[in-house]
Amino acid sequence: MIFSSEKQKSSIMKKSNCFDCHKENINNNKRFLIIVNVLGSAGPLKFVVNEEDLVGGVIEIALKIYDKEGRLPALGSDNTKFLIYCANAGSDALSPWDEIGSCGSRNFVLCKKPEQQPNMTESRSHLISRKRSANWKSWFNKSLSFKISSH
Repeated sequence: MIFSSEKQKSSIMKKSNCFDCHKENINNNKRFLIIVNVLGSAGPLKFVVNEEDLVGGVIEIALKIYDKEGRLPALGSDNTKFLIYCANAGSDALSPWDEIGSCGSRNFVLCKKPEQQPNMTESRSHLISRKRSANWKSWFNKSLSFKISSH
């Protein structure tokens, strides 16, 4: 690190070695242990966060810890592809912009967002469902006619 003056260097060195200088910051930060259960994983992740940390950042930290521990299945590191839920609260996922302490929970569930098929219009999905039902009906009619004609 490059310092502009010797005075700046000494003040930074004092702050980094002095517990009293950091005492105010420690008392203002409300830190707590959270437990994050990852769907499909063998066990939960446990780590400490600040009450003011954003949910998106907590998801990112959880993914980094998960990867660092070498857990399977591999999840990747894109936190936008995941949702986090309060384990003992309602069914709505937390917004990535919410503070992690806002829900009052210490237990969370992390899961992948459901993937949606691109360019799937309502008429196209209706056509696909009609084809599937038509195939099922034709198979059923063929199986009935096969059984009846075999007598």
